[in-house]
Amino acid sequence: MNNKAPKSYRIGYLFILLVIFKLVSCGGSTNNQPATAEAFKAIESELKDKFGENAYYTDLTITYNESIGNIIGVTVAEDPESLKMGQWNLTQDTWKQNSDITIEVPKGTKASDYMFQLGKTISLSKLGALVEQSIKKLKNEKDLTNPTLTIAALNFPDNGDISKAKYMIHLKSKNDDDTFRFHYKLNGNLIKMDY
Repeated sequence: MNNKAPKSYRIGYLFILLVIFKLVSCGGSTNNQPATAEAFKAIESELKDKFGENAYYTDLTITYNESIGNIIGVTVAEDPESLKMGQWNLTQDTWKQNSDITIEVPKGTKASDYMFQLGKTISLSKLGALVEQSIKKLKNEKDLTNPTLTIAALNFPDNGDISKAKYMIHLKSKNDDDTFRFHYKLNGNLIKMDY
């Protein structure tokens, strides 16, 4: 850039660069992420940016709507021992809190005993990989050319028994209203599928 250019030109040039940077960075927004391991990893990063690396969750759902993209719903506590959680949705890159929740736990237990954290045993990257695997399975077994994600979620038991947690995936064929449901263990082993 020419240092002899008038100051207004330099400010205008910087403004244009900032706008271009913003447009480029919005390309990776969560609402238009595909249903892949890499994209779900980006969604996990968004959650950690919003609620912190050490946040605790009791509910996590990624719903795909053709007209608006991904909707991410969570019930989360930044400090579980406060016994306060928030129910949040991320739609079109805008966070909105739907409600505050006060929880109770049995005497002698901690609230975190009934919650999970991302990146430990629970991985959105793993969930995204399972969506990819399920789509491939439908293409091979049902000869569907265009199954799409409707819901990818973590089913976490109320008693906090992480061994009973499972990933749930619902796929839909664009050509008809058939829904195909897959249930996986956290290690990726298929529990059942409903066609």
